[in-house]
Amino acid sequence: MITSLLVANRGEIACRVFRTCREQGIRTVAVHSDADAEALHVRLADAAVRLPGAAPSDTYLRGDPIVRAALAAGADAVHPGYGFLSENAGFARAVLDAGLVWVGPPPEAIEAMASKTRAKKLMGLEPLTTVTAADLPVLVKAAAGGGGRGMRVVRELDALDDELAAARAEALSAFGDDEVFAEPYIEDGRHVEVQLLADTHGTIWTLGTRDCSLQRRHQKVIEEAPAPGLTPELTASLCESAVRAARAAGHVGAGTVEFLVADGRAHFLEMNTRLQVEHPVTEAVFGIDLVALQIRIAEGAALEGEPPRARGHAVEARLYAEDPARGWAPGTGTLHRLAVPGVRLDTGYADGDTIGVHYDSLIAKAVAHASTRAEAVRRLAGALERATVHGPVTNRELLVRSLRHEEFTAARMDTGFYDRRLPALTAPAPDPYAPLAAALADAHGRSRFGGWRNLPSQGQLKRYLMAGEEHEVRYRHTRTGLETEAADGVRVVHADDRLVVLEVDGVRRRFEVARYGDRVHVGGTVLTALPRFPEPAPDHAPGSLLAPMPGTVVRVAEGLAAGDPVRAGEPLVWLEAMKMRHTISAPAAGTLRALYATPGLQVEVGALLAVVDTETPR
Repeated sequence: MITSLLVANRGEIACRVFRTCREQGIRTVAVHSDADAEALHVRLADAAVRLPGAAPSDTYLRGDPIVRAALAAGADAVHPGYGFLSENAGFARAVLDAGLVWVGPPPEAIEAMASKTRAKKLMGLEPLTTVTAADLPVLVKAAAGGGGRGMRVVRELDALDDELAAARAEALSAFGDDEVFAEPYIEDGRHVEVQLLADTHGTIWTLGTRDCSLQRRHQKVIEEAPAPGLTPELTASLCESAVRAARAAGHVGAGTVEFLVADGRAHFLEMNTRLQVEHPVTEAVFGIDLVALQIRIAEGAALEGEPPRARGHAVEARLYAEDPARGWAPGTGTLHRLAVPGVRLDTGYADGDTIGVHYDSLIAKAVAHASTRAEAVRRLAGALERATVHGPVTNRELLVRSLRHEEFTAARMDTGFYDRRLPALTAPAPDPYAPLAAALADAHGRSRFGGWRNLPSQGQLKRYLMAGEEHEVRYRHTRTGLETEAADGVRVVHADDRLVVLEVDGVRRRFEVARYGDRVHVGGTVLTALPRFPEPAPDHAPGSLLAPMPGTVVRVAEGLAAGDPVRAGEPLVWLEAMKMRHTISAPAAGTLRALYATPGLQVEVGALLAVVDTETPR
């Protein structure tokens, strides 16, 4: 029996595994980088061991120190979570060689499926050995790992070499393996997968299907179980193929086989020999704990009888610290408050924790379960709409709009959903009364007010930036309370520093207000409080290339130096933030006048990276 378990991971998945361990009476051990020294998973564990450094390549991607940590802390088992070393056969062998229990498949099974190229050969498929114009578009993919990292769609042959290099670099950073390959890119298919569970006695359970078609940058955003709209014949074929893949690999434990479904046909993508990020929807539908079953299988127990019956429908949404309207730019900073009512919430953060630049931008996963798909979708959308998320910019509004979009509610979505719909889904729709509520809360009005009346003097002035536009609110204190200018039909019912109640055309509306520095959260609307007399903005020369997000400069174009000619759109600098790479390109043809970026440089938002003089084109 396992008595003490180390999770070789961080964040949400480490917290998720620890939850089951506590329920099972198993002692928990965390590992952490220097950047994660005060992280939630460290605080939840019974013991924690430091991995010196901050970058994944120095910490969570190094197997030897993690094995030493397990031995030092007295753990007798290791759970890999997902990502990092979860599909690294060498790490699994090191764990077993140290006399520890490995909560995962045999190293040989990992080797068979961890490399997508080997997995395809095992299934009788071959990646492209050469790419010609006739093969376009193609998808460049990392052979190891997942999560959309190391993946690029290539539509022009001239871009292939650069995209291969970028994919290799991203894959090496995320998984410690720079092998990549190319395969035909199937436009607008559905991403469907089958959950497997296999024991050491030859039994393999298939636990239904999941649809994970809503993706950004090839990384899943919304997932559900079961996958809607599949025929019984196609579902049976998917499950049969999944079992065949598991048997061919000799798989044990939890695993997932992924397919792209287009024109009623299923195309094998890969097998993940680990727990998936989206496993909670399967748990909800089948009423099981997959982590508990992983542990039982690792202890040698058999899967008894038939798999449990599926009941109802479950939907999961991934809440990211990112701005979908700005190319999915990741955000950092303090997560002041997080609450999503009425649904399961898996997270690696607590109120007051800091979201940094070293790891991915996932804040939490919200999961709703109901008897029907429509009910589950409605429940999740409502919970996210009412959620309190105070801190960095997030994709919360995008999730709500996606769940309520007619393509999704009718189950007609595919992997091209965001390519087609993103502009409409991210169009600003701020609450017009949010600036007024923010100003009233800031004024700390605590008495009840009557109707509005115009004042001859300007009184106090509050200025806010909301959805890129500036808004002004004027008010003054009088003997009878707070008086302000506002539109007809608006009456203040109550105002204090946290709650404002307005009556708008006879309808009462409540606004919960929270302020952190110059950022003001009014319900789901975020404003920036502006100074009354703003300081002049930095004067950047035309052609200045600024960092769109905080991160690390990981690469500068080879041989690039001031004075060099550059082409329009030519990649110049690569930033890495939250395990994703972002390319900074020349805005137009011209001459590189200055270059400030160097590999390894840590930059903040708005940092000057380079200047391109567009008056002297190539």
